[in-house]
Amino acid sequence: MRLNKISWSKFALLTLFILTFVGLSLAQSTGNNLASQAAMVTEMDVNGLKVLIKRRPNSQTVAAGLFIRGGARNVTAANAGIENLMLNVATEGSQKFPREILRRELAQTGTSISSGTNYDYSVLALASTRQSFDRSWEIFTDIALHPTFAPDDVELTRDKILTSLRDDEDNPDGFLQVLVDKTINAKTPYENNPDGMAETISKFKLEDLRAYHQKMMQTSRLLLVIVGDLDANALKQRITESFGKLPRGDYKETPLPNFDFSKPTLDITSKNLPTNYIQGVFDAPTINNPDFYAMRVATTILRDRVFEEVRVKRNLSYAPSADMGSMGINSGNIYVTAVDANQAVSVMLDEINSLKTTKVDDRDISGVTGQFLTTYFIAQETNAAQAAELARYELIGGGWRNSFGFLDQVKKVTPADVQRVSQKYMKNLRFIVLGKPEYINRQVFLGQS
Repeated sequence: MRLNKISWSKFALLTLFILTFVGLSLAQSTGNNLASQAAMVTEMDVNGLKVLIKRRPNSQTVAAGLFIRGGARNVTAANAGIENLMLNVATEGSQKFPREILRRELAQTGTSISSGTNYDYSVLALASTRQSFDRSWEIFTDIALHPTFAPDDVELTRDKILTSLRDDEDNPDGFLQVLVDKTINAKTPYENNPDGMAETISKFKLEDLRAYHQKMMQTSRLLLVIVGDLDANALKQRITESFGKLPRGDYKETPLPNFDFSKPTLDITSKNLPTNYIQGVFDAPTINNPDFYAMRVATTILRDRVFEEVRVKRNLSYAPSADMGSMGINSGNIYVTAVDANQAVSVMLDEINSLKTTKVDDRDISGVTGQFLTTYFIAQETNAAQAAELARYELIGGGWRNSFGFLDQVKKVTPADVQRVSQKYMKNLRFIVLGKPEYINRQVFLGQS
């Protein structure tokens, strides 16, 4: 169904009302329950390995993640991407479960083993049914500890990663993100892309992966998180028999600096496109900063206002947006694709200025809070999502217990808080543009109030 401006506006208001009602109902009925969830988590130390086990009674699935601390701080410009390649190849087979046997076992048990890498940490992840967990755990630990790194698996995985990296630059949105990362991450540990680059991924040898794996398999570098209907005491023996035999090592994380938002900047990459792709990046607090919750609300209000002003009222762009990350070095952004880039960006900057100069209404906050809390709870329905959230807060959020304070912190946000964080963080935007330079008025982008 195609929605015109009037019907789209009514649809958006109806959606907001529904999300607000459901979200606030959840906030009222589950606040105490959220706080009590911390009691469901057992924390233990196994030879220097920190382990978090959250019990979810009657859950029919189990999720586990072996997280490697450090992310981009583990690599240099010379070996960026080696952790990503190493983990991907590891999931192809192990000593007890070479590729063909592994695929058969995974299919028969309904088990999934995968990996992921970001700027702050990496993970080897397990998802299985409760019924098949015993066998799945055996497979998971063998892959983690004894990957074969077979030559064929290395080359197959290398080709997949190289194809993905090339695809990023073929798609305008993907290319824009490459440009944003290159610009904003400069002179920070994040300038070493954990996904790697074509030139680094192409040169890694099998021996490099084995040596890197051995280096990472130290308990001081690792975090193990398990969520499911499992007994923590029984799991401790299994963990001790597997990961507990690893060397401790002496890994210590180095502190992360901030991004540079000392002045507004504009970087334009010329490309003959029918529309200009634009992202303006601003500072944002990390999830262990008390300002995080107010800034999350402020950015969500900005997102809704930008959509209303740029898309609904002026029809300057199909999908203007505003967003905020949750990384160890954090930022927020506005995004738009537009033929008239100057007008679209000018309107978006006006909305940022409005948040700085005029307090929002209490109803704006309650509506956005209800909307955001609803999507948050939906996102936390699976064991895998809960394991990821515990790990995220443990690794970059000041400790796993903080993950259960989200609801209470968001409910405390006031109009004054939204105005304060907007003034503090939404300034000196750094714009990255992919498109036609002759259509860009530098004064609009750099003359920020």
